Amino acid sequence: MKYISTRGHAGQPTNPEFCDILLGGLAPDGGLYLPESYPRVTRAELNAWRALPYAELAFEILSKFITDIPAADLRAICAKTYTAEVYCHARAGDRAADITPVHWLEPGRLGLLELSNGPTLAFKDMAMQLLGNLFEYVLAKRGESINILGATSGDTGSAAEYAMRGKQGVRVFMLSPHGKMSAFQRAQMYSLQDENIFNIAVTGMFDDAQDIVKAVSNDHAFKAGHKIGAVNSINWARVAAQVVYYFKGYFAATSSNDQEVAFCVPSGNFGNICAGHIARQMGLPVAKLLLATNENDVLDEFFRTGVYRPRKAAETHVTSSPSMDISKASNFERFVYDLVGRDPQKVAALWAEVDAGRAFDLSASAEFARIAEFGFLSGASSHADRLATIRKVFEQYGVMIDTHTADGVKVAWELAGAVPAGVPLLVLETALPVKFSETIVAALGREPERPADLAGIEALPQRVEVMAPDVDAIKRFITERVRG
Repeated sequence: MKYISTRGHAGQPTNPEFCDILLGGLAPDGGLYLPESYPRVTRAELNAWRALPYAELAFEILSKFITDIPAADLRAICAKTYTAEVYCHARAGDRAADITPVHWLEPGRLGLLELSNGPTLAFKDMAMQLLGNLFEYVLAKRGESINILGATSGDTGSAAEYAMRGKQGVRVFMLSPHGKMSAFQRAQMYSLQDENIFNIAVTGMFDDAQDIVKAVSNDHAFKAGHKIGAVNSINWARVAAQVVYYFKGYFAATSSNDQEVAFCVPSGNFGNICAGHIARQMGLPVAKLLLATNENDVLDEFFRTGVYRPRKAAETHVTSSPSMDISKASNFERFVYDLVGRDPQKVAALWAEVDAGRAFDLSASAEFARIAEFGFLSGASSHADRLATIRKVFEQYGVMIDTHTADGVKVAWELAGAVPAGVPLLVLETALPVKFSETIVAALGREPERPADLAGIEALPQRVEVMAPDVDAIKRFITERVRG
């Protein structure tokens, strides 16, 4: 499998394979990597995969994207990653071996695809644990080291740090918006004492942190000289790993490959739902992809109007679903590449507008008319909606959900009429409620349950540097630690 850039210039080697792009992040032209074509899944493969355990299913799907790691090695990496011991926080402990069980709210009609059973209680673990093992494998094979630079709005940071802590040849520099995450999220990251983990709280919004990561990635001399890699969802391996749970959810929600399924996905950076789009392009029978945002509704605005209008930091709302407090959705470029017929010149022109701080408008274009072909619908949710949804789900079904999942359930209820009759609708659970206990208490008047292994985490000593959103200052910080 060869990879291309959404903007047309994938760099050297001319036709990179998976391991060539794994350690990088952005392509040299500022674009994002994608397979030169999406592998198609046959009916026979769907039949053969239906009963596979998660690790085996991951191997089968990832084998289509990763052709430069020997099959036996890739199978071993998947088996090491997807175990009940790693994903040990299932709502019912005896279901941990399922890795991503479906918890039905309305049997056969509305369910939660549990993606938050990993070590940091967020869906990011599903891909990040694999990424950590892939990094370690490829670095050992090549005798290299890497300095990972990432940005997080809440869950990516802790998932990356838990996946990379103690890994040989890996340092992690993680940027987060100062004071904008929940106390639990901050504690998960900042309490880690591993010598290869560096936390930097940026005095700004997530988008300021993400802009720094992109600026450093686009400084090709600095990136090469300091061996900078990426774990944000701009890294293709993250998206590829997330494709797996769409297949697993489909098999759990259906009894026959003649059936379809719909997914409702809370998404701020478009990575989570981009994986669903790719699964659908591969041939998974997905009827609809419902995108849910919070008050930062740049994506919902595009799917409703055709206008993509990234907001400035001052226009970005601080909300009770903070992991979606994003106004520039990095992975959206991958979808737009497909939407405009995989024309890299069009994508480059559109993102020249975005990079200049402007909007682009596809409302009158033939491309926007194709949105329906891709199965997308969208909706948004507010703080009041979240409180009401958390309350209703708990009262009606006896299930406690987090704030981001609540955004998804609200939009799923709102758009359920657009899903064909008889098609199961799965909301992708994004985190366990304990990560946002302040809002849970506001909604329900009670604290969420906390896994025993994370009791008292907020009281642990924390290591973090507070810095201005200054690219040069961040570069100096990295240089001092790399050389030190």
